[in-house]
Amino acid sequence: MQKGIIGKKIGMTQVFDENGKVVPVTVVEAGPCTVVQKKTVESDGYVAVQLGFGDISAKKVTKPAKGHFDKANVAPKKTLREFRLADISGMNIGDILKADVFAAGDHIDVVGTSKGKGYAGTIKRWNGHRLRESHGTGPVSRHAGSMGACSSPSRVFKGKKLPGHLGAERVTVQNLKVVKVDAENNLIAIKGAIPGPKGSVVCITDSVKA
Repeated sequence: MQKGIIGKKIGMTQVFDENGKVVPVTVVEAGPCTVVQKKTVESDGYVAVQLGFGDISAKKVTKPAKGHFDKANVAPKKTLREFRLADISGMNIGDILKADVFAAGDHIDVVGTSKGKGYAGTIKRWNGHRLRESHGTGPVSRHAGSMGACSSPSRVFKGKKLPGHLGAERVTVQNLKVVKVDAENNLIAIKGAIPGPKGSVVCITDSVKA
């Protein structure tokens, strides 16, 4: 069965495995998530389930959102995310999903929003090479370099890697491993790093490439 859950990144730490080796892990507070809506082929054209995470005061949600939650008869949630799962027959509106939907050893994909780093040059943004810093190169060692030929094509090709805004975009890290699950405190320890700063919202699903 495919699984998915919304969580909040707590931070990184390390644990020891059964062989005594140190494993770097990211701790995620996963759930509890409430099933707010089920989408079917008949009504919406595709199969998906909408989960809500994090409580919020009813006076802080808009009227359309309040109507959406009232229709499902659930308390308002701060974050809503949709998961396209193959089989949602075992889920009903109002059901609560907790961290124990995953188990140690599962392979997962994590989706989050990367840290925003502002305006960045081509070397930091695209891992470009710098020029020589001596013998007449001039003060342009970290510049973008050639824009292309002059008379033909007389323009810069689309896709040219130039300076610009770096980070603050949706990032998916695939095929990570669940090291430990604390069902009592709704915590999941994931091997390695995941996108985003501490406190950011992430979505965890079964790995598509496991």
